[in-house]
Amino acid sequence: MSSTYLVALVGSLLVLAGIVELLRRRQLGEKYAVLWLAVGVTLLVFTAFPGLSIWLARVLGVQVPTNLLFFVGILFLVGVVLHLSWEVSRLENETRKLAEDQAILRLEVEQLREKREKTAE
Repeated sequence: MSSTYLVALVGSLLVLAGIVELLRRRQLGEKYAVLWLAVGVTLLVFTAFPGLSIWLARVLGVQVPTNLLFFVGILFLVGVVLHLSWEVSRLENETRKLAEDQAILRLEVEQLREKREKTAE
């Protein structure tokens, strides 16, 4: 085995172990757990069996397996960015609604205080 292969294999195992550790510590939400575990396992499989990427590239008609890797990686990242953009938009709307509700409640509290002060006089 070449040293490059061993470094790649150890790196893949470390990535998968890191993902599992983040899940164990509950620092990575359950919402994304399956996605990241699939990424880690896929990385490990392609690292453990380097001929698999060559075969897959040949089947899909891609000249260089690395090009296929970059293409799939870019598609994955675009998907993640699109999903995170959707999440941010949803959270912005929720935050705006909560701020509006809080402002209404603050106004009602002020009005009740004024009413109480007037009746106390």
